[in-house]
Amino acid sequence: MRVTKLTIAALAVVAGLSLTACQNEDVAAGPEPAASAPTANGDDTEQGEGHEQDQDQEGTDAGTGSNEDGKVADCRTDELEVTASDVTIEGDTVGTVAVEFANGGGRDCTLTGYAGVDLKTNAGQLSAERTGEEAPSVVLKDGKSVWFAVTYPVNDSGGSGVRVTGLVVTPPNETKSVTLDWPGGSSLPVTDGSGTPVKVGPIGSAGQGD
Repeated sequence: MRVTKLTIAALAVVAGLSLTACQNEDVAAGPEPAASAPTANGDDTEQGEGHEQDQDQEGTDAGTGSNEDGKVADCRTDELEVTASDVTIEGDTVGTVAVEFANGGGRDCTLTGYAGVDLKTNAGQLSAERTGEEAPSVVLKDGKSVWFAVTYPVNDSGGSGVRVTGLVVTPPNETKSVTLDWPGGSSLPVTDGSGTPVKVGPIGSAGQGD
């Protein structure tokens, strides 16, 4: 009986150890796929999110750079139709020529400050002086016009004076000029430098079209 009990007890111990070993193997085998799967998935998810964020940032930066702060570019000479007309009121001692810039460039553009104005005369080229008025920036819509004034002394001396043969206009911030016929008085009085000079006003100083 003692031997039988020991045998049964030994078998029970062996069976218990076998069952424990099997359970341990199942437990050990089970977590390995579970542990490795989240790690792989977690890495892929983090990398994917980071990659998407990088792409989004790149897109935003590129878009911002292309806006150029939303500024409207300067008007170019080739985009403008330049004309001039005499608007002097009879009896005035100072004559006035209105110069028009008409935007035909197919886009809005900006004119800031003063245009360059020179008068061609039989005594050489005469540059107009700026009036010194405030010179605001004007956004000139496509198809619209803006004017500025050129004033000059009227020759009422009875002499031939200085004969004006042409008007040279250079838009603000440009180097290319346009030469027009002079629409004002045919001559300027000859002075010793103390007379009224030829002056140019800022863009918009002779009115602006709607």
